[in-house]
Amino acid sequence: MTRTDPLARVGHADPRDVDRLARDLAALRVRAGQDLLVHCSMRRIGPVAGGPATLLAALRRVAGPDATVVVPAQTVGTSPTGPVFRAATEGMDAAGRAAYEARLAGFDPMTTPSEGMGVFAEHVRRQPGAARSNHPITSFAALGRRAAELTEVHDLDCHLGERSPLGRLYAGGAAVLLLGVGYDRCTALHLAEYRPGARRPPGPPPERAYRCYVLVDGSRERRDFRAPTLDATDFPELGAAIEAHLPVAHGLVGAAPSRLLDLRAAVDFATTWMAGHRRP
Repeated sequence: MTRTDPLARVGHADPRDVDRLARDLAALRVRAGQDLLVHCSMRRIGPVAGGPATLLAALRRVAGPDATVVVPAQTVGTSPTGPVFRAATEGMDAAGRAAYEARLAGFDPMTTPSEGMGVFAEHVRRQPGAARSNHPITSFAALGRRAAELTEVHDLDCHLGERSPLGRLYAGGAAVLLLGVGYDRCTALHLAEYRPGARRPPGPPPERAYRCYVLVDGSRERRDFRAPTLDATDFPELGAAIEAHLPVAHGLVGAAPSRLLDLRAAVDFATTWMAGHRRP
């Protein structure tokens, strides 16, 4: 869904810091025309006049008009089957949990803020012309030439698989840009979990039940579905293996240790790595 909200906060980029961050991104080998899946900690980047607006301007300058910037825009708070709900209701009895669930807001791709994705991701989501996928828990937002195309398909039973924006980013030869964050935040690696080759013997991923709430014509509706069980606990170890076997560009963007890597190569490597390192 494409945002056209005239009240979206565009922000004001600072020209001097745009120049500074653009030099850092170019030195990291961000190239023109390549779509980018960006995970970012503005705090790690350090003081930047204009904040996320300045970083976005620098990215768009270096990547050029043909590139699309994609960010996670997840909203796990809409789901009573996720870790946020479990933490919030710990110690409650069944009636308390039911009352808490009754207060969960329904997901609206146009207005629901992302949760825990950082100020840069939320800034991208709020831009005029940005598009957002419709998944009520694991949506992505995108800004650029292919924004609508990359976010068009996101099936309810496919959080981070082939029928999500990750599948299209993989097919399109995108890169992953980690700005001040580690591989534990690298959403693209989840795509490998959906692939039969990630298990020995090969087969479909294990599934579990999920529940969430969405807004439909202003009314809150419940959605129940089954989807693969995802696990990022070994992503730091997987990331170390990626560093040892794949070309990964390293550098500072502002003060943030940053990495640029090919999304397809990382997912292909992760698929094989998971088969050899994860227990059935």
